Amino acid sequence: MKNCKLSWTLVVVLAIVVAIFGYKFTVGEVQPSDDGRQAVMLSKDERNALLLEMRTWLLNSQKILAASAEKDFAGVVSAAKESGMAAEADTPGSLFRKIPIEMKTLGFDTRGKFDDIAADAEQHKDSDRIVSKLSVAMNNCIACHAMYRFVETEQ
Repeated sequence: MKNCKLSWTLVVVLAIVVAIFGYKFTVGEVQPSDDGRQAVMLSKDERNALLLEMRTWLLNSQKILAASAEKDFAGVVSAAKESGMAAEADTPGSLFRKIPIEMKTLGFDTRGKFDDIAADAEQHKDSDRIVSKLSVAMNNCIACHAMYRFVETEQ
């Protein structure tokens, strides 16, 4: 009988721990912001890493546009791949745990859209298609910036 109570106690404790981690993983560390967006609470290093990622997306978007204008499809592919899913490996794990699930979804979708631009450029070599796909990808940037701001927490 004691073994049964111990087993159920362990099950309950583990379920609570899993629920806490699941909540933390999906909700992230956010609070309401005075400008109507969600404030994502990050350390200085995490905030810098996230801002670097966004600057990289902006830089590669410009490279894609410039390469498309010149019909340099290898340049499009190269720039798009720099912001695709392969670059996700550089994202710090602590940052990933702190951002809300909606932001993670936008981020993964954006990376996927960059990979799609690269694949499309290789296959079709059509500047109009590339610009159109980049325009759609940038809607994710607009949505994210409209919903979130990044606040540095003191350590």
